[in-house]
Amino acid sequence: QVQVVESGGGLVQAGGSLRLSCALTTSTSSSYCMGWFRRSPGKEREGVASIDFDGSTNYADSMKGRFTVSQDNAKNTVYLEMNSLKPEDTAMYYCAASSLRCRPSTWFWQSEYTDWGQGTQVTVSS
Repeated sequence: QVQVVESGGGLVQAGGSLRLSCALTTSTSSSYCMGWFRRSPGKEREGVASIDFDGSTNYADSMKGRFTVSQDNAKNTVYLEMNSLKPEDTAMYYCAASSLRCRPSTWFWQSEYTDWGQGTQVTVSS
Protein backbone atom coordinates (compact mmCIF):
# COMPACT_ATOMS: atom_id res chain seq x y z
CA GLN A 1 0.00 0.00 0.00
CA VAL A 2 1.21 3.47 -0.84
CA GLN A 3 1.10 6.19 1.78
CA VAL A 4 0.38 9.64 0.49
CA VAL A 5 1.06 12.80 2.49
CA GLU A 6 0.11 16.28 1.30
CA SER A 7 1.60 19.52 2.56
CA GLY A 8 1.93 23.16 1.60
CA GLY A 9 -1.58 24.43 2.15
CA GLY A 10 -2.33 27.68 3.90
CA LEU A 11 -3.96 31.08 3.74
CA VAL A 12 -3.19 33.28 0.76
CA GLN A 13 -4.67 36.44 -0.72
CA ALA A 14 -6.45 36.40 -4.04
CA GLY A 15 -3.93 36.61 -6.86
CA GLY A 16 -1.28 34.86 -4.80
CA SER A 17 0.43 31.50 -5.25
CA LEU A 18 0.97 28.30 -3.35
CA ARG A 19 2.83 25.10 -4.06
CA LEU A 20 1.41 21.89 -2.68
CA SER A 21 3.55 18.81 -2.24
CA CYS A 22 2.55 15.16 -2.21
CA ALA A 23 5.09 12.76 -0.78
CA LEU A 24 4.83 9.04 -1.44
CA THR A 25 6.29 6.28 0.67
CA THR A 26 7.12 4.30 -2.44
CA SER A 27 8.66 5.25 -5.73
CA THR A 28 6.51 7.51 -7.87
CA SER A 29 7.27 5.18 -10.75
CA SER A 30 5.29 2.43 -8.99
CA SER A 31 2.19 4.59 -9.08
CA TYR A 32 1.45 5.22 -12.71
CA CYS A 33 -0.97 8.06 -12.23
CA MET A 34 -0.98 10.70 -9.51
CA GLY A 35 -4.00 12.90 -9.17
CA TRP A 36 -4.85 16.11 -7.34
CA PHE A 37 -8.43 16.62 -6.24
CA ARG A 38 -10.20 19.21 -4.15
CA ARG A 39 -13.36 19.56 -2.16
CA SER A 40 -14.77 23.05 -1.75
CA PRO A 41 -17.29 23.83 1.00
CA GLY A 42 -20.67 22.46 0.03
CA LYS A 43 -19.41 20.81 -3.14
CA GLU A 44 -18.42 17.37 -4.31
CA ARG A 45 -14.76 16.45 -4.57
CA GLU A 46 -13.50 17.22 -8.05
CA GLY A 47 -10.44 16.50 -10.13
CA VAL A 48 -7.84 19.24 -10.41
CA ALA A 49 -4.97 17.69 -12.34
CA SER A 50 -3.08 14.48 -12.90
CA ILE A 51 0.40 13.43 -13.92
CA ASP A 52 1.42 10.10 -15.38
CA PHE A 53 4.72 8.42 -14.61
CA ASP A 54 5.87 9.44 -18.09
CA GLY A 55 5.22 13.09 -17.23
CA SER A 56 2.09 13.60 -19.27
CA THR A 57 -0.48 15.80 -17.55
CA ASN A 58 -4.19 16.50 -17.52
CA TYR A 59 -6.02 19.48 -16.04
CA ALA A 60 -9.57 20.47 -15.27
CA ASP A 61 -10.62 23.27 -17.59
CA SER A 62 -10.91 25.87 -14.83
CA MET A 63 -7.33 25.22 -13.71
CA LYS A 64 -5.61 25.28 -17.09
CA GLY A 65 -3.08 28.06 -17.29
CA ARG A 66 -3.13 28.70 -13.55
CA PHE A 67 -2.14 25.34 -12.05
CA THR A 68 0.86 23.20 -12.95
CA VAL A 69 1.42 19.63 -11.82
CA SER A 70 4.94 18.20 -11.78
CA GLN A 71 6.91 15.39 -10.20
CA ASP A 72 10.37 14.73 -8.84
CA ASN A 73 10.91 10.99 -9.06
CA ALA A 74 14.17 11.22 -7.11
CA LYS A 75 12.21 12.62 -4.17
CA ASN A 76 9.07 10.51 -4.73
CA THR A 77 7.14 13.74 -4.67
CA VAL A 78 4.45 15.29 -6.82
CA TYR A 79 3.76 19.02 -6.79
CA LEU A 80 0.86 21.29 -7.61
CA GLU A 81 1.88 24.86 -8.33
CA MET A 82 -1.13 27.15 -8.05
CA ASN A 83 -0.98 30.72 -9.36
CA SER A 84 -3.51 33.53 -9.68
CA LEU A 85 -5.52 32.00 -6.90
CA LYS A 86 -9.16 32.97 -6.51
CA PRO A 87 -11.47 32.76 -3.50
CA GLU A 88 -13.32 29.96 -5.28
CA ASP A 89 -10.12 27.89 -5.15
CA THR A 90 -10.62 27.61 -1.39
CA ALA A 91 -10.84 23.90 -0.67
CA MET A 92 -9.27 20.87 0.90
CA TYR A 93 -6.78 19.55 -1.63
CA TYR A 94 -6.09 15.83 -1.86
CA CYS A 95 -3.41 13.81 -3.57
CA ALA A 96 -4.11 10.28 -4.75
CA ALA A 97 -2.18 7.44 -6.34
CA SER A 98 -3.31 4.97 -8.97
CA SER A 99 -1.68 1.87 -10.42
CA LEU A 100 -3.41 2.66 -13.71
CA ARG A 101 -2.18 5.00 -16.40
CA CYS A 102 -3.65 8.48 -16.47
CA ARG A 103 -6.16 8.61 -19.33
CA PRO A 104 -7.62 11.89 -20.57
CA SER A 105 -11.13 10.45 -20.32
CA THR A 106 -10.87 9.03 -16.80
CA TRP A 107 -8.09 10.73 -14.82
CA PHE A 108 -10.71 12.62 -12.81
CA TRP A 109 -12.61 9.49 -11.77
CA GLN A 110 -11.97 9.05 -8.07
CA SER A 111 -12.53 5.33 -8.43
CA GLU A 112 -9.33 5.12 -10.50
CA TYR A 113 -7.25 5.90 -7.39
CA THR A 114 -6.55 3.48 -4.57
CA ASP A 115 -4.44 5.49 -2.14
CA TRP A 116 -5.41 8.90 -0.80
CA GLY A 117 -3.83 11.43 1.50
CA GLN A 118 -5.57 13.25 4.33
CA GLY A 119 -5.62 16.52 2.47
CA THR A 120 -4.20 20.00 2.96
CA GLN A 121 -6.37 23.07 3.35
CA VAL A 122 -6.04 26.00 0.98
CA THR A 123 -7.88 29.20 1.84
CA VAL A 124 -7.88 32.16 -0.54
CA SER A 125 -9.05 35.46 0.90
CA SER A 126 -10.57 38.20 -1.22
